[in-house]
Amino acid sequence: MKAIGFFRSDPQTGAEALRDIDIPKPSPKGRDLLVKIEAVSVNPVDVKTRARVPADRKDATILGFDGAGVVESVGDRVRNFKSGDEVFYAGTLVRPGTYAEYHLVDERIVGRKPKSLSFPEAAAVPLTAITSWEMLFHRLAIPEGSSGASVLIIGGTGGVGSMAVQLARQLTRLTVVTTSFDDAEERAWCRKNGADHVVDHTKPIAAQIAALNIAPVKFVFSTNMTGHHFPQIAELIAPQGRFGLIDDPEPFDLRLIKVKSVSTHWENMFTRSIFETEDMDAQRDLLTRLSQMIDNGQIRTTLAEVLGPINATTLTGAHNRIWERRAPGKMVMVGF
Repeated sequence: MKAIGFFRSDPQTGAEALRDIDIPKPSPKGRDLLVKIEAVSVNPVDVKTRARVPADRKDATILGFDGAGVVESVGDRVRNFKSGDEVFYAGTLVRPGTYAEYHLVDERIVGRKPKSLSFPEAAAVPLTAITSWEMLFHRLAIPEGSSGASVLIIGGTGGVGSMAVQLARQLTRLTVVTTSFDDAEERAWCRKNGADHVVDHTKPIAAQIAALNIAPVKFVFSTNMTGHHFPQIAELIAPQGRFGLIDDPEPFDLRLIKVKSVSTHWENMFTRSIFETEDMDAQRDLLTRLSQMIDNGQIRTTLAEVLGPINATTLTGAHNRIWERRAPGKMVMVGF
């Protein structure tokens, strides 16, 4: 079967970093599904992985996490899916990825594709939705339907930020504040997703939020540039608030929030699948609920651009754009 192999550590360019290859088609066992891939989205974690893996690898690594497709066959212990089911999911760090014609994935982290979405629209959703959901409702433990406070989501135009704004809007009554560049298109994107307020993250954000005269910011979800923004976060967050992050900043001084007794939470949506935790199927459950919300018109895909076909040339160009892009939403590749 066709696949894209990663051979060399090189996050930005590399005619030889990614190559089109042929590999054996796998067979499902146990709780695995064999999924015929129809669409895959491109995520910053791909580029981060390319930067970290040692150079000059002899064997190819298959990258790719978000996938949408059709179940081809199932393992002997699968209980929730059958051949022909349309699914979407975000994979795991410890198995080959979705940049292949067929992909093995544990059913516990798979959801049924929303009926109202195409495969490309669906492929843009899982990784960002799982990350956002787990941060807001599992790590920061925001009660659904809660009110009387504000949540700040730093980076409201990225894939994760775009989904986090939507989930906060739909599942809470909090005041939702997010950040973007001082750009009309980006501000409009954030407001379309449900943000009550959008502030400019190229300027100090604490004073901008104070000027809004809104409820106390008890929850802060930082999706990028956390080290840069942290002094401002420490200033604006309410006493006994909750702070969460997903990026990999240079060391910063957590002592700045000690006086406020602010708790700190790091989210990695791959934790459950890497360690096969007892609650691993929580990801299937949340994807199932998310699919229902999408079909009910409560949540929209963050797909911004469809690319094709799925090959090394397309993926190399998409990865290069991740380093430079400011446009909102996700890029998705379709068709081998």
